[in-house]
Amino acid sequence: MSTVALIDDHESVRLGLELACERADSGTVVFSGSTVGAYLSWRTTAGASPADVVVLDLTLGDGTTVTENVTALVSDGASVVIHSVADRPAAVREALAAGAAGVVSKSSALDDVLHAIRTVARGEALNNVEWASAVEGDREFADAQLSVRERDVLRLYATGLPLKAVAERLGVAYSTAKENITRVRVKYVEVGRPAPTKVDLLRRAMEDGIVAPDGAASAR
Repeated sequence: MSTVALIDDHESVRLGLELACERADSGTVVFSGSTVGAYLSWRTTAGASPADVVVLDLTLGDGTTVTENVTALVSDGASVVIHSVADRPAAVREALAAGAAGVVSKSSALDDVLHAIRTVARGEALNNVEWASAVEGDREFADAQLSVRERDVLRLYATGLPLKAVAERLGVAYSTAKENITRVRVKYVEVGRPAPTKVDLLRRAMEDGIVAPDGAASAR
């Protein structure tokens, strides 16, 4: 079973989520606290492994920034789900750029929050309304300036084809397809949206409209 950490400076929110996780069998809550620093200290003191998923409030009361918090958690080895009110799109974009796996609103039903935790714990892309609202229309955030060929390679590769099959489909050498994927990853890093895994590439492709929200190749 996956492990979950809850970081929110509202105790009632944490307690509610902890109880919901236990009742729904959606993961073992190994930590519940109000700051990222407290979570990292607990990890060190307890000698515990990183939680599979950290559910993180967008804004904590200790003066830390969302970039600092998400970066620290991702660097520590956890996947991060932002759990917050959906009225700060700039901060949501900042969290996604720092490496958060997705966003779920505090106004969402508990079942939706638990579904988000399970989805991210499986290593799958989290695609939801809050995420789409945060990136929609923000060209500076969304544009990795991929070439036509890079978009074609990404579209096929991200939706499931092995790289060799992508090369055959496009009529290019395997080395060419591989070089394109490498350049795609570099370009996403340059705009603050790293995509080290195939799941990350699918997520980026969905954000940019290269792949449809259901994971199917887009006609664009």
